[in-house]
Amino acid sequence: MKALVLAGGSGTRLRPFSYSMPKQLIPIANTPVLVHVLRAVRDLGVTKVGVVVGDRGPEIEAVLGDGSRLGLRITYLHQDAPRGLAHTVSIARDFLGEDDFVMYLGDNMLPDGVTGIAAEFAAHRPAAQVVVYKVPDPRSFGVAELGPDGEVLRLVEKPREPRSDLALVGVYFFTPAIHAAVDAIEPSERGELEITDAVQWLVSSGADVRASQYGGYWKDTGTVEDVLACNRHLLDGLTGHVEGHVDAGSVLVGEVVVEAGARVLRSRIEGPAIIGAGTVVERSRVGPHTSLGRGCRVTGSRLEGSIALDEVSVTGVRDLRDSLIGRAASVGTTGRGADHHRLVVGDHARVEVVA
Repeated sequence: MKALVLAGGSGTRLRPFSYSMPKQLIPIANTPVLVHVLRAVRDLGVTKVGVVVGDRGPEIEAVLGDGSRLGLRITYLHQDAPRGLAHTVSIARDFLGEDDFVMYLGDNMLPDGVTGIAAEFAAHRPAAQVVVYKVPDPRSFGVAELGPDGEVLRLVEKPREPRSDLALVGVYFFTPAIHAAVDAIEPSERGELEITDAVQWLVSSGADVRASQYGGYWKDTGTVEDVLACNRHLLDGLTGHVEGHVDAGSVLVGEVVVEAGARVLRSRIEGPAIIGAGTVVERSRVGPHTSLGRGCRVTGSRLEGSIALDEVSVTGVRDLRDSLIGRAASVGTTGRGADHHRLVVGDHARVEVVA
């Protein structure tokens, strides 16, 4: 089996970050989302991976390389514009050949893995197997209507009046039968080739299409709130270790990772938290569910529930919570102010917070 990982989306809901970096490279627990995805693919025993990229392809390739560091062999496939998920199957036709494959959206986090579902697919080998998840409001998702034995009866993209609460998660398993379906469908009203239409074509043609309900943690990391929530979830499973320097005047509480080259000076770190390589935390308090990237500087401040990307500077901010701070951004204070602050700061910005 091969894998097709989709990393060409523009990430409009994650602006301003997606203006200056691919949304799939946003770090969760100090690791890019796309790397989490590729590790999940590797856990399925898949090593040949096609990564579909758009205009930000060179940035993604600079991070992933040829995949050898992850135990993978990556082939990059360029999509000239967002033309739909089924279109990515079309442009990957030569790469996929006649192999079965898993298609995985590059901004979806399923940290509990889908190895069991992959085993079901391999054992029964339906034409297609979709992964579904119960959601309170299915109107923003593709929705699956199932028969009594888990067979897919109907798929509807973003229905106004859903007849099911089972949303399609961004993981699909296909046999080569999907290629005929992609060739047969037409673009939707929004001008894209929808994968739901292709799977529905298989259903209407009498093919065996199955669904498996996912019971683990799932997050589409398409918004700042989702990124922070997913970061909290992953950090809750953190095992602490110290490779950097923690001085005698500092205290680590709970599960804390201090990466190589990081320094913690006269500070209190309450886990779960990660202090990235080369980062300096001085006279500060870093609270639970915080990830500091590489080369950051935090001085005389308090952070909690936040993500700081690489080379961020935070100085004199006494209560920063639930914030996502872009690369090389600088956050500082100028005077007295509110009890706490919440910031969403893009790359290379400078923000002054009234203390």
